[in-house]
Amino acid sequence: MTGTRNTGFVAVLLALLFPAARLDPARGEEIALGKTVPNLTFKDIRYLPRSLDDFGKKKAFVLVFTNTTCPVVQRFMPTLKALEKDYRGKEVQFVAVNVGAEDSILQVAAHAVRFEMEFPFVKDADYSCADALGVKRTPQVVVLDSDRRLRYRGRIDDQHRLGGSRAVPTQRPLKDALDAILAGKEVATKETPVDGCAITRPEPKAPAKTVTFAEHVAPILRKHCQECHRPNTAAPFSLLAYEDARAHANVIAEVVAEGRMPPWFAAPDHGDFTNKRGLTAAERETVVDWVRAGKPLGDESKLPPVPPEFARPSKWAIGTPDLIVNAPLHELPATGEIDYKYVVLPHVFSDDTWLQAVQILPDNLRVVHHCNMVFFNFAEGFKEANFVTGYVPGNGPMTLPDGTGFRIPKGSSPALQIHYVSTGKPEKCRISVGFKFASGTVQKRLQHLRLYDKKFAIPPGAPAHRVEHSRTLDCDAEGVALFVHMHLRGRDMTFVAHYPDGTDETLLVVPNYSFDWQMPYRWAEGKKRFPKGMRLEAIAHYDNSKFNPYNPDPNATVREGQQTKNEMMNGYFFYTDANEKLNLRIDPKTGHAMRH
Repeated sequence: MTGTRNTGFVAVLLALLFPAARLDPARGEEIALGKTVPNLTFKDIRYLPRSLDDFGKKKAFVLVFTNTTCPVVQRFMPTLKALEKDYRGKEVQFVAVNVGAEDSILQVAAHAVRFEMEFPFVKDADYSCADALGVKRTPQVVVLDSDRRLRYRGRIDDQHRLGGSRAVPTQRPLKDALDAILAGKEVATKETPVDGCAITRPEPKAPAKTVTFAEHVAPILRKHCQECHRPNTAAPFSLLAYEDARAHANVIAEVVAEGRMPPWFAAPDHGDFTNKRGLTAAERETVVDWVRAGKPLGDESKLPPVPPEFARPSKWAIGTPDLIVNAPLHELPATGEIDYKYVVLPHVFSDDTWLQAVQILPDNLRVVHHCNMVFFNFAEGFKEANFVTGYVPGNGPMTLPDGTGFRIPKGSSPALQIHYVSTGKPEKCRISVGFKFASGTVQKRLQHLRLYDKKFAIPPGAPAHRVEHSRTLDCDAEGVALFVHMHLRGRDMTFVAHYPDGTDETLLVVPNYSFDWQMPYRWAEGKKRFPKGMRLEAIAHYDNSKFNPYNPDPNATVREGQQTKNEMMNGYFFYTDANEKLNLRIDPKTGHAMRH
């Protein structure tokens, strides 16, 4: 499902579609100071509904209301970072609650990465938290004690104001409130004025009455959704027909309004990628208007035709392969965690073989979380450095432009690392790999740098443990793509190019990494060039806290390992040598270079 910055209708869309999520004025007036606060709910950076209960028992909660544009919010970020670090060991939980009407959850996550914040950033999409706590501005803060009584509401301190800043604050009411609560005392100053930015809510609007599926919604689904939502794909349902869309209309409206679908995890401020996904603000509004209007079909003659490859899809997206190699059939249990399986496929490349496309094809898409392929020989074993390509739901096969090939060394075999998942019933799966040989003349070889660390140790409970690695280019290069791989504690990864002239460029920020959606970020062919001597750095953060909903064990010290309960730090940079001219004439029947 090509994205722009959200306009200020996301909160309204969610509230209108799901009115039960909003604060009921008849039952939930603004809570007075000293009163107990209910279990506030919000969305985390993984799009999951969360609440204060998810943090467990704390001696105090600090909720600071933010957006990504208020200058006072930005100036206070270093202060909040220092305060949170000081009070974390005292069982004080800080939470940044975003109330920016134009801020998507992706942008909320990117905001935390930009300021290197370690505590959770969440989204108050329907303003229920702000309503309940009487918050009117950003960066207003609210402090709750262990019983969730509202003990303080107001400014952080008096250093930064709308009109400017002083060198140091003269009053620190947030710190004073926390110290009093931790000491079991009354808070002396319970409320202070806040002269930050007024919270601006989008105005509700009546739904368009003329939006129909045939004329308005079907073209959007065709453009953004049907590549995955069609038969013989990993998507849970098809969206080729009106009946399909109508049956899942509320789900569609919710996930497109949030920006959760189509999946895309690159922050919009960095990088221009050819495979960028996402609906425009107008497209999202159209989909939601259609649902609110009753999901009308409209004039069927205006339905766009279904492309033949969607209606009768070939299982091979790369075309008919020149070589197909099958893994053995795996029988899988109904429940439980399944250890990674490593399979050396029954084929040895008798000579250096040049490939132009590779597709990993499971015959049971429900059970494969991901599958990585390397070229294998018994002298080296299974080496991540010999990575060829991977399969993950929502990502396509490896395909290369004419003139570029991937070389499999002579004597190697393809080998798979397979991550299966249980589905609740016994399953079977066989994975096939299709290879298309290069043809014509190969001038450039696809290469990659792997940025990785195997010596890290993530402490128990660490909310944003930093791991980094860098490597230097030994040639002038044309960038092809970037790729991120971590496990369940992976929170974000940033790629930075440090150029020989002393300048830096952020190439990619993945602020809310998803283990379920591991995708490449591709540049247009020939558009991104890097000089010899460029040092590429990958910076990753890992969330080993209890608030991470996927954390296998927040009490564990986590080290590098193959299993999901372990972690990995792998950043891949795919490129070609900009000055390379191999002039290899390839036999299209074998993929071997022809001898002169």
